Amino acid sequence: MGKLTITNTINLTACEYSRCKPFFEAVQAGRWETAKDFCIQHPDAVRVRHPSSGKTALHIAVEAGHVDIVRKLVLLTGFDYSRCKPFFEAVQAGRWETAEDFYIQHPDAVRARHPSSGKTALHIAVEAGHVDIVRKLVSLMEEDDLEIKSTEGDWTALAIAASEGITEMAKCMVTRNEKLLSIPDAFDKIPLEVACLYGHWHVARYLYSVTPLEDLMPDKGPRGATIISNCFPSKEFDIAWDLINHCPKLAFTSSGEDATPLENLARMASAFRSGVELNFWQQRIYDSIDIQPPRRINHISVTVQNEENSQANNGRRSIRSVEGLVEQLVSHSKKQTEGLVSKIVEILGIKRIYEMKIVHVNSLAFLKLACEEINKDLDMHQMSYPTANYAIFEAVRNGNVDFITHICKANPKLLWETNGEGRCIFAFAIECRQEKIYNLLYGISAKERVMQYSDSKCNNKLHMAGQLSPSAQAQLNRIPGAALQMQRELQWYKVVEAIIPPRYLEWRNDEILTPRELFTKSHSGLLKEGEKWMKETATSYIVVGALIITIMFAAIITIPGGNKDTGFPAFIDEKLFMLFMISDAISLFSSTTATLTFLGILTSRYAEDDFLKSLPTQMIIGLATLFFAIATMMIAFSAALLIIVRGHSWIVIPTILLSSVPVTLFAWMQFPLLVRITNSTYGKGIFNRNVERWL
Repeated sequence: MGKLTITNTINLTACEYSRCKPFFEAVQAGRWETAKDFCIQHPDAVRVRHPSSGKTALHIAVEAGHVDIVRKLVLLTGFDYSRCKPFFEAVQAGRWETAEDFYIQHPDAVRARHPSSGKTALHIAVEAGHVDIVRKLVSLMEEDDLEIKSTEGDWTALAIAASEGITEMAKCMVTRNEKLLSIPDAFDKIPLEVACLYGHWHVARYLYSVTPLEDLMPDKGPRGATIISNCFPSKEFDIAWDLINHCPKLAFTSSGEDATPLENLARMASAFRSGVELNFWQQRIYDSIDIQPPRRINHISVTVQNEENSQANNGRRSIRSVEGLVEQLVSHSKKQTEGLVSKIVEILGIKRIYEMKIVHVNSLAFLKLACEEINKDLDMHQMSYPTANYAIFEAVRNGNVDFITHICKANPKLLWETNGEGRCIFAFAIECRQEKIYNLLYGISAKERVMQYSDSKCNNKLHMAGQLSPSAQAQLNRIPGAALQMQRELQWYKVVEAIIPPRYLEWRNDEILTPRELFTKSHSGLLKEGEKWMKETATSYIVVGALIITIMFAAIITIPGGNKDTGFPAFIDEKLFMLFMISDAISLFSSTTATLTFLGILTSRYAEDDFLKSLPTQMIIGLATLFFAIATMMIAFSAALLIIVRGHSWIVIPTILLSSVPVTLFAWMQFPLLVRITNSTYGKGIFNRNVERWL
């Protein structure tokens, strides 16, 4: 053979040789398949030098006389990129005619790689979104050429197509070489995982329909579990449902983030009906929507459709998106977007509720299937049980009631499980301030037994109520005002105190603290913040109340129209005058009451128990009377105006309308606070002792 010249070899460190020694040996022996597989995993191997001779694998192949291997190594090294640069540029710009002319003269250009990124022209075309050029390049390349990876992330062209969300590109490459479906990138993710990660569900459905199921099973790693976990937050349950039907163990397999699909579902309280608050009208709409749960595997068949055809993978998977289901409900409104039906659907939120119920039905179906697997785990040592144990505490942390009830019904022993600190489900619910989970305690027969257990630090359930943990603080942050937060903490303490056996009231933990002492220690900061909030709020309202008192007192002395010679008011016989007098007096008395009430708040002793009833009640009285004082002040003003300028409606009517603005403004800004304090103090509360028996 002729003499081969080797130039521009990248001088990598000799220490790389030990890693690439199998590659050198395969090239020396002429085993290209072995060398190619190694090069796919380690693209830089073609540039590594022998530590003593400084030779690359290309030198070795030349010396051994392996002409075919030499040709392939030359293409892999990217030495000919400068020669093929016009070809790459034409592909990048979408000029196929120019690229084709270059290919005719240099057929190996389709296999050339960029020297820095390791990408071929196919990678470039996929990134640029040139579908037609991708089809043509695929037809010109060998099957092995499609497996070439870039040095940036070890991505094949199919992986890039999955990340870009272009199904047509993925189809033409998979049709040519199905092995691409199983080639992982640098993060050990196959193209299907990449499509799910980037949220390209149309591509994901296609790739799922052609990817071998064996690659997604637990014994092949976390891929199947990762795909299922990615489906949940995106509300795409079709792939997850099919996978879990084929292998229920995937629900208990750790994904790439060390969280199983079951644990991820436990964190999604809104994926179940118990995690969503609906008003009366929304509940009626929700109940009237009939959605059947997904069918089991023996009824499933896959259809992935596009404009040209439909493809199926052994007739095993049926893919249908949420949007397609919603379209059945509002299809006629989409045809007439300006029509009445469309507006009603939008105003009433029917589409949103429909989508919500689809998520609830599918999540519950997935949970029930997982529960069946847990129910089989009778020896308590299989994979499902430890995962269910951890998942149930995640459900408690996130207030996922449906998850807990179904899991515990599947295996009642889980009700008595403890976490790493020795706390049971209900102790952890108290710690996290999840009242919906705590309320489940009233629906079991063994609640007295539950309340008697202590954790590893000798904390009983009342200690948990007295402890202000980070999880409890996160729940408190949803309540406006430190005073209301303190009230909620006291309510928790009192409700647990009412059910715990009396001997535990003075129980001391490892820190030698009783529950009440722990409560005082943990809530000292919140107590000060609550006192500060109350005083600042009361001070602000005192200023308003004092101002109203001053105005109303002055108005009652300087009455409209003045007095007669007899000393009586000039309009004493007018009904409007009597309305003015009564409104003025009520406003004066109400503002005085409000001011005195807020003064009482300022002078309060601010003990812990004062935040439970005393201080909130004073705030309710003060706010209610202040609101009443403002309203009657505006009535008195309007009556006085009518008396003075009667007959001039063009002045009177706009002025009276404007007088309603302060009342409306005060109600809009302060009335919600009044309602919230009233509901928190005298409402039905967050605790429900009338829970139906569920276990």
